[in-house]
Amino acid sequence: MLDKILFLLCLAAALADQRCMPGAPQGFHVRLSIKTALGDEAYVWNENEMFLFRASLAFAMRNHMGGQQFEVSNIIVCNETERVSFWFVVTSPLDTSQLIDQENVEVAVRKSRNRINGAFLLNDKTLEFIGILPTLAAPFIPATPPWLIAFGVVMGAVGAGIIIMLVSSVVQRKRKANEKTRDEDNDEETRVKTVENGAARDGVYNMSFSEDERFTEM
Repeated sequence: MLDKILFLLCLAAALADQRCMPGAPQGFHVRLSIKTALGDEAYVWNENEMFLFRASLAFAMRNHMGGQQFEVSNIIVCNETERVSFWFVVTSPLDTSQLIDQENVEVAVRKSRNRINGAFLLNDKTLEFIGILPTLAAPFIPATPPWLIAFGVVMGAVGAGIIIMLVSSVVQRKRKANEKTRDEDNDEETRVKTVENGAARDGVYNMSFSEDERFTEM
């Protein structure tokens, strides 16, 4: 009985090795650059880190394929190197003899890429899923559309121009009115002076036309 159990375990391991190998149809190549990313604070890659990777990938698969309970055992890793690179495949939780197709694995990784990166303090450049494009950050969408901002600027400039024209016309009218008033005042003052001067000349006594005998007698 024990021999049969050992045989089945060896057979399962052999099958796993055959399904997970470099260039496997449903496999993915992963490469980590921990030293490059963290420098002197780089951690050592070991079995615990690999367990965390498999758990993170199982989470990503659960997150993408809701209703299927992926476990760490569903993430099969092979061809691990000291430079921290390896291959992996994902088995179905419903039938471990079946592999999850590449498309679903890729979508799952892309959906949870930030969570996976964060677990290892890395980014898309230092935790590479070869063949899976890096996740692009969502474009920034301003709260106010650019066309509305431009429209507001144009309308503000037009409104400011109209106000300046109105104020300028009012100032010019006031200036003309003041100038007209000053001209009228000057004219009035000139007439008054003319009248006063004329009255003064009329009041001068012309002695040559006097009828006084004192001046007419020879």
